[in-house]
Amino acid sequence: MIRDPESFQVFLNETRRWVKEVAIPAEDCVEADDQIPEDLVGQMRELGFFGWSIPEQFGGAGLTTEELVLAAMELSQCATAFRARVGTNTGIGSEALVADGTEEQKARYLPLLASGEVTGCFALTEPEAGSQATALRTRAVRDGDEYVVNGSKCFITNAPIAGLFTVMARTDPEDLSAKGISAFIVEGDTPGLSVGRPYKKMGQAGSPVSEVYFQDCRVPAANLIGGVEGKGFVTAMKVLNKQRLHLSALCTGPAMRMRDEALAHALQRQQFGQPIAEFQLVQAMIADIQTEIHAARALILETARKRDKGEDVKLEASMCKYFASEMCGRVADKAVQIFGGAGYVADYSCIERLYRDARLFRLYEGTSQIHQLNIAKLTLSAAS
Repeated sequence: MIRDPESFQVFLNETRRWVKEVAIPAEDCVEADDQIPEDLVGQMRELGFFGWSIPEQFGGAGLTTEELVLAAMELSQCATAFRARVGTNTGIGSEALVADGTEEQKARYLPLLASGEVTGCFALTEPEAGSQATALRTRAVRDGDEYVVNGSKCFITNAPIAGLFTVMARTDPEDLSAKGISAFIVEGDTPGLSVGRPYKKMGQAGSPVSEVYFQDCRVPAANLIGGVEGKGFVTAMKVLNKQRLHLSALCTGPAMRMRDEALAHALQRQQFGQPIAEFQLVQAMIADIQTEIHAARALILETARKRDKGEDVKLEASMCKYFASEMCGRVADKAVQIFGGAGYVADYSCIERLYRDARLFRLYEGTSQIHQLNIAKLTLSAAS
């Protein structure tokens, strides 16, 4: 649902302008320094990027799902680090509070996230709990008006710079199912919370990811999300269902960028006396790229509109994430092929970096294989 088409188009145009005129020219700097310059982070704060999906009463833009995915397709056409910098605040770092937080929790923390004053992150994954999220071992034990948290998390985006952590921990040691898990908001300066050094990664330079450690970390009981134990896994699934749809759009934007880069190269690059765009086998790759992007975009928008109507989109969100992430990988591969050697060498094009960045999309927010299983399970359940 687009609430005001005219003003929303102005918003999209402004986002597109910033991406092309500010973010893309800064990509090499971000890659070299492995961080986004602080002045550009400040610009993203001023433009409201951090609060896209946070309700307006808490300082955000309150974008509908359809508006959010369209905006995400624009922002993600620059280096992944830019959208990752704001993505936890406007996605998994705030959604637990938006979905299930108490009014007091929302009023305290959402304005900080919406403004970008504080960076949030979502701490679920552990060394032994990835695709099997219910296997987490981090414990939270009630002690008066506090919970004492012990354990560790891994692969947490923005953890090294986060000031607010949404943490999943087991509050019932006797119940090893999802019902024994609760969700907490933990402030970054809480004694007993520490983060590891940022990982050295294959791609997505400028987006810091690290481990998180809890050692006798005391969290106020008032920071139990929703104020009820045992609801953490349900909250996490609400977060991930929306985030998978959001992420599918964030996979489509890079594919659109690579399509445009490949088209420009194919029209300019001459071989055998003509642009390579004139060769039918190159045209076949262009046709595949264009068709896959359009298919992903159509599926994402259809699902976003259904979610805005209040419909259950668990199946469709999983299909979106599965298809869009795999699609982006295929587009990246074809883009390198169209560029030839120039697509493999960073000195000649951005395609080498975009190719590396795209590889992670098929892993986080549920691997492609987990989504295949989920899609099959939900489809078979509906048929039985």
